Amino acid sequence: MRLLKKRLCIIGSGVAGLHLAYALRNDFNITVIERKSPDQIRRGRIMSTQVHFGPTRNRETRFNMPKWGEQPLIKSIHITIGNQKLFVGKLQEPALSVDQRLYYSHSIKDLIEKGVSFRLEKVDKESVEVLIDEFDLVIDCTGKNGSLLPFSTEEDLSLFKTPQRKCIVGYFTGIKADTPLGVGVTVLPGLGEMFEIPAVTEHGPATIMFVMAIPNSDLDVFKGIKSAKEFTLKMRSTAQQFFPEIYNRIDGKNFALCDENSFLQTALTPIIRKPYLMVKNKLVVGCGDSVFLNDPITGQGCNLSSYCAEQLYETLMEYKNSNWDIETGESYWNRTKQYVKEVTEWTNAMTKPLPEHVVQLLLQGAQDQVKANEIAEWFANPTKAYEAFISTTTIH
Repeated sequence: MRLLKKRLCIIGSGVAGLHLAYALRNDFNITVIERKSPDQIRRGRIMSTQVHFGPTRNRETRFNMPKWGEQPLIKSIHITIGNQKLFVGKLQEPALSVDQRLYYSHSIKDLIEKGVSFRLEKVDKESVEVLIDEFDLVIDCTGKNGSLLPFSTEEDLSLFKTPQRKCIVGYFTGIKADTPLGVGVTVLPGLGEMFEIPAVTEHGPATIMFVMAIPNSDLDVFKGIKSAKEFTLKMRSTAQQFFPEIYNRIDGKNFALCDENSFLQTALTPIIRKPYLMVKNKLVVGCGDSVFLNDPITGQGCNLSSYCAEQLYETLMEYKNSNWDIETGESYWNRTKQYVKEVTEWTNAMTKPLPEHVVQLLLQGAQDQVKANEIAEWFANPTKAYEAFISTTTIH
């Protein structure tokens, strides 16, 4: 007798939800619940920004996710402190940034064609209980607005009670790309950071300007801005004042947002939660930002979500023919805990002034291309960053 496939419900179709749907669809009966249709997502406001580094792109290949054609790939990381450009480090594997509105809507349509069920509804803390009764497993992938279920907080990794940065993001045309094509990281001590990211959008190539302002610092100048026009003018004057190298590449006449919805201001308080619990004697798990929410300062949201989706996939496959219970949840958490800790501790350290030994490493990178490449690799392999930031601190 053939066993019926277990029924899984994934709430949310961001990186974690989509990676899980692709990974699990051949072995389980998958339903994804999302409150917006693909067209609403595509035409809506940007939700944040993301860079898919090499390991994430390899997982996308592993799970047969959509390819993005011959796009210009991100091959390097440019590091600047203050007004001093230190070096350009080369990534071992190229990265790619795709406008999430395009990535999500395209992937959802592809999954529907592949037979995955989608339900358009808003799930709240009450209706999630009904879903727990209906499915063998509910996976909370609701993202950075916080989890639907009372997953317990990991206090030692959740240090902050307020946002450490204001996140100000716009997708622009009319900026000459930096060469070689890469992610620009500019650190202004005491003020915040700017990330410049080449991205793929449905309008063609664009440049993401992502300001991370320390709240109430001189860089925190976007308060109260509501319109695309105001946002564009403010971004231009901010670049002129604080990021002259970027400003010099702006083409005054053609500098504009890709569309009216391609800008965003947000602030989030990082929090790490234990990603499983029992509700009504059934296992419920969380994946991605709903349980592992880091400050965006290290650009790890997408990669951490993808990593944890793969670990949850491996766990569910391992326990495929047994009852999913507390042991299954514990196994998933044990698989992810160390990596979550490394990403989080590195990210938390980056929100504070750079430690002296890290400043020295960056200065070495300016003299030594091998060292520069190692530092660029921090973003693709956060374990290396964690070792550089944390382990060295404990040795001294």
